[in-house]
Amino acid sequence: MNSSSLQMQAALDARAGQTTAPFLLFTGGKGGVGKTTVTADLGVALSRAGKRVLMVDLDLGLANLDIVLGVQAGLTIEDALAGRCDFEDCLVRGPSGVFLLPAGSGSAEMGLPDHERRQLLLASVKRLSLDFDVVLGDSAAGIGHDVLAFAAAADHVFVITTPAATALTDAYGLIKALDTWGRENGSEVPTPELVLNQVDGLDDAESTAKKLRRVCERFLCRRPHSAGWLPQTGTLRGSNRTPMTEHNTLYSNCLQRLSSRVSRLLKGSEECPGT
Repeated sequence: MNSSSLQMQAALDARAGQTTAPFLLFTGGKGGVGKTTVTADLGVALSRAGKRVLMVDLDLGLANLDIVLGVQAGLTIEDALAGRCDFEDCLVRGPSGVFLLPAGSGSAEMGLPDHERRQLLLASVKRLSLDFDVVLGDSAAGIGHDVLAFAAAADHVFVITTPAATALTDAYGLIKALDTWGRENGSEVPTPELVLNQVDGLDDAESTAKKLRRVCERFLCRRPHSAGWLPQTGTLRGSNRTPMTEHNTLYSNCLQRLSSRVSRLLKGSEECPGT
């Protein structure tokens, strides 16, 4: 264990016994399914519902959660891991009071973090979470080691997909990889919650979730729950993120239902708190 790891462990030991916030990971088998936007909108919605929200960009090589949130990142996770600053120094306040721990973009080295850096990052996020009610992590798409390791550390995993056949195939591949990773590494990866994005309506969402759930039950003995769905329109980008103030829009209503589902999961986590 290097000096940075020792310092981090000492900090954690000093606050031992305090409750850490639940860690929710948002991921997807395929890029372009709206994963980052869903994560950002949900974070804002939870913050407006009174939660203290920490968002962490875990797409370490190609980060863009700061762009979607409309904030300017200065110091990043890469700087903290390199010892140029503390992780607290990287935090940026975003819309509706959310906080973001940003990552950088364009670093091939950060796109493939080694085990030690992943563990240091996870320990740092755990320490930061002591001051928040929930942590939302936005991972890279696919089945890379970083995605699987972050999922294994999460309290809840959300797989974002669209009804497209390619997206569903990749979502199943991701769930299968998570299942295999858990068995091979002796860590129980939580059965993912599904978020159906860019769907035509309730019928489309239900039929899509049913297809994916049926395949998972047959081949993996897993039954992923459907956390919610979001329509094709209503995606909000830029600095003026107001998903919950769009009056009676289908998107905001669906987002509210998704937020309510997450809040129920958080209540369950609080009844069995981590340390």
